[in-house]
Amino acid sequence: MKTDELDRVLKETLADHRLSRGERTALRAVFDAAHGDPQRLAFIRHRAFALARDAVRGYEDQRVLEWVEDVIKLLIPTSPAAPARVLFSPEDDCVETLVQTFREAAASADVCVFTITDNRVSRAIRDAHKRGVAVRIITDDDKSEDLGSDVSDLARQGIAVRYDRSPHHMHHKFAVFDRAQVITGSYNWTRSAAEHNRENLVISRDPQLVGPYQRAFEHLWTETVER
Repeated sequence: MKTDELDRVLKETLADHRLSRGERTALRAVFDAAHGDPQRLAFIRHRAFALARDAVRGYEDQRVLEWVEDVIKLLIPTSPAAPARVLFSPEDDCVETLVQTFREAAASADVCVFTITDNRVSRAIRDAHKRGVAVRIITDDDKSEDLGSDVSDLARQGIAVRYDRSPHHMHHKFAVFDRAQVITGSYNWTRSAAEHNRENLVISRDPQLVGPYQRAFEHLWTETVER
């Protein structure tokens, strides 16, 4: 089930703030269709909470929902996190790691990066979006205007893009995939970073790292704007 179809089903059940017997049956069919896939079930949970956050107005109410979501995560058994990996450019193939992670994304990719100019990464983002991965991008408003920036093109492809509205730079370089894996570090998503600069890239599935990055992304998403 694609993200927009899933959202439609969830919104219908949310409309009157209760689950009827028929709606429970419909949701059970959605859950069964996930075939027990932990990533897919986690994404369904994520979309349910995202729609709930959209339905409430206050920032504090949204924080309460985030707390409930984190508690529910603790109730769901998870397999031990794989050890973190650290790559260093230009010696290691950081760009291939980014591209491969987008290829493997099953449901969502939340990207928060200063700039995107490496066409190989941009192509991987577009491909993920085309196969139904829910991609969101937060980036710096000033850098998005630079020659070679791919952000505007990604927005034209239908990818959700938001820009900071601060006189200072939005200087983060991280992405959360399927709410289960984070990639971060100094590495800019540029060819210079891949081929010339001394940069680092950290890849981790540790929930104690993934959770704070996901919460930071959600908070920034509410502060940034579309164009």
